[in-house]
Amino acid sequence: MAFPRIALVTCREVVKDPDWDRDLPLVLKALEEAGADPVALCWDDPRADWGAFDLVVIRSAWDYFESVDEFVAWADACADVTLLANPPDVVRRNVDKRYLGDLSRAGVPVVETRYLAPGDRVELPEEGEFVLKPTVGAGARFTARYRPQERDIAVRQLARMHAEGMTAMVQPYLRSVDVKGERALHFAGGRFLHATRKSAVLAPGTPYDHDKTPHPGLRVCEPTAAELAVAESALAAGAAGSDLLYGRVDLVDGDDGTPLVMELELVEPHLFLHLRPASLPVFVAAMVDAAAGRRV
Repeated sequence: MAFPRIALVTCREVVKDPDWDRDLPLVLKALEEAGADPVALCWDDPRADWGAFDLVVIRSAWDYFESVDEFVAWADACADVTLLANPPDVVRRNVDKRYLGDLSRAGVPVVETRYLAPGDRVELPEEGEFVLKPTVGAGARFTARYRPQERDIAVRQLARMHAEGMTAMVQPYLRSVDVKGERALHFAGGRFLHATRKSAVLAPGTPYDHDKTPHPGLRVCEPTAAELAVAESALAAGAAGSDLLYGRVDLVDGDDGTPLVMELELVEPHLFLHLRPASLPVFVAAMVDAAAGRRV
């Protein structure tokens, strides 16, 4: 029997700088050792024959937000000729963080969020720190933390976002992030892999258009039972009946200590497999099983 052919989808930045995705070479090697025939390809490579693969896995397509409509169209076209993970309906919902509203309506505890689309009346908090960021983005791009006295600066950021066609999200800045950081729970093949913790990304006074370190002080941690329960409920709601090959749930604590979903990453989450090698074979086995299942 021929080895299952698996494509790992990445982007041009990773091709230019492989250190940007430290997991990619590990996954490619582990897939080969597991009897698969893997290759890494950019999602927008016009030469790629996606139908030649048994499974296409979106791994580090971290530039998708620059051309999100084209990316979603690619996902639809790819799924027409092969098995895409995660599925295109999941991709379509998850590229826009307005999915937090869907999670909230499904009963999942999420960070309180309001949305301001171009043309909407500008309404920003009068008290307490808040965060302003786009609904479509990555790496803390166009994201900043504001104090009430900095409202004028936030209004200017919002005006620029709207001028570029972005919808903005407004969230309270939860003080627990400065103490406990953000936690991320990683899953593959329906199984919990591991959890990581990172320090606060947003420092007061850092301009929204400055580069930020997206994962400062990253380390493996142990999730609480409450965190695991919230993460599993978010995955179930976000999947909406579709099969998920992988997922990551980013959590912070509310003022009362309740874990809240900050983001649900179902398109191209960094799984930080290099931090916990025991998770790598679980993820690889899930991919090989999915590819083999399509060939049956």
